[in-house]
Amino acid sequence: MDLLDWVVPMLRGGAGSLGAYLAAHVLLCLIPAFFIAGAMAALVPKESVTRYLGWNAPRLVAYPAAALAGSMLAVCSCTIVPLFAGIHRKGAGLGPAITFLFFAPAGNILAIAYTGAAIGNEFALARIVLSLVFGVGIGLVMATIFHRDDVDRAAAADDGFVGDGRITGATWSLLGAMVALLLFGTLKMHWLLDSVATFSLPLAGTDAAERLLFDLAPYDPAKGEEGITLHGAVLVVLLVVIAPVAWLGFGRVDSGCNRWTWAALGLIALTLLAAAVRVVPGPESVIVELPGKLFGVAAAIALVAWLAYTRLSSEEVQQWLWESWRFVRQIFPILVVGVFVVGVVRTFLRPEWIEAVAGTNSVLANLAGVGFGIVMYFPTLVEVPVAKMFLSLGMHPGPLMAYLMADPELSLQSILMTMAIIGRVKTFAYVGLVALFSTLAGLTFGAWSDGVSPWLLGGYLMTFVVLLTAALHALNHRGMQRA
Repeated sequence: MDLLDWVVPMLRGGAGSLGAYLAAHVLLCLIPAFFIAGAMAALVPKESVTRYLGWNAPRLVAYPAAALAGSMLAVCSCTIVPLFAGIHRKGAGLGPAITFLFFAPAGNILAIAYTGAAIGNEFALARIVLSLVFGVGIGLVMATIFHRDDVDRAAAADDGFVGDGRITGATWSLLGAMVALLLFGTLKMHWLLDSVATFSLPLAGTDAAERLLFDLAPYDPAKGEEGITLHGAVLVVLLVVIAPVAWLGFGRVDSGCNRWTWAALGLIALTLLAAAVRVVPGPESVIVELPGKLFGVAAAIALVAWLAYTRLSSEEVQQWLWESWRFVRQIFPILVVGVFVVGVVRTFLRPEWIEAVAGTNSVLANLAGVGFGIVMYFPTLVEVPVAKMFLSLGMHPGPLMAYLMADPELSLQSILMTMAIIGRVKTFAYVGLVALFSTLAGLTFGAWSDGVSPWLLGGYLMTFVVLLTAALHALNHRGMQRA
């Protein structure tokens, strides 16, 4: 009986975490990201990527370009990984690709604006400056440490599906339409969230069914437990239906599309539309609200379909779908395992433990903020209200900044996904650097909040930059000597 008391909550936590993630984040976040990554891998020439983001591109061009690209995307640590995989596969250097991977979740425009509105402009300003400086710094360190691997990978890279060195207008249009689809599905803006129309369906007892789901799946926003709504359960069922159809339709799509291919695409489109509506269960009926997001998602899907049909050849469409499916097969199973494990771990952790050790600006307190950000994954932008809650409970601004830096960048599932793309050694190095730089960011911001002289902090940071530059130069010189 004692064993069951441990096992049952663990299984409930893992299953609840997985179900909530599949319902809330896979459809309107990850599916567009997979298709964008597939389009970049199939349709974007290698030369157009390496010109700006390649390992030998000018650093003053590559790293600002990577950060600028990331600033446009309001995505979480999991959604950014397929996009990172796409540019990495097409020849982007490890350093610029890592900067893109780091900066997009933490330094995007929406995250910064939300941070300023929720917890203060000083947090927003510090977050964007520290994300930019440390994102570029981590990218430079990774590029220096693994310089030899970058050179070898560039020499062995494929020439790309389209190899004339220029991105065609059709590709730009398709990528733009899919980015619009991603933004329509994820942005939290009133004109996307407000209902345009409402109708009801005569289905009794749906409120009781949703309460049962909340009882079965853990629900605690303070711990990142979102629960599963009735609408979410329907979406999970639709995903389960899509899986075998997609396997049959995309598994050999590189040699030609078949009826299963079109069936899978149709099911995906319908499920995306279903995910964009809002469902409110009631005792006698179900209220279905049609928000502005639904019409934006529908328009983006229609535009993507029209561009693919009129502007791409059948071979390009096949290669695009094949590359998208390859990313799904490579990343999605690892994501499922990671989300389940996070749900299991949550059953043992208590937020008050973090609060108890994060009341001062000590190294331990900042490490606690980093650790909480890594283990307790929150979807994009949710880390901001959670940070506001911690601030009200007495968490020091320093550890709070460390948490804001680490939470969007790392989660157990994103670490596993990144490992599948760049390998264990590079992933462990990246995770260690993020933890180090996030802790440093927290200590710096916390010291400033405690009244330490900005000149003194500037001196410490300048010393750190000088030491980092010297270490990078030594590593680079050593690598050149070995080469």
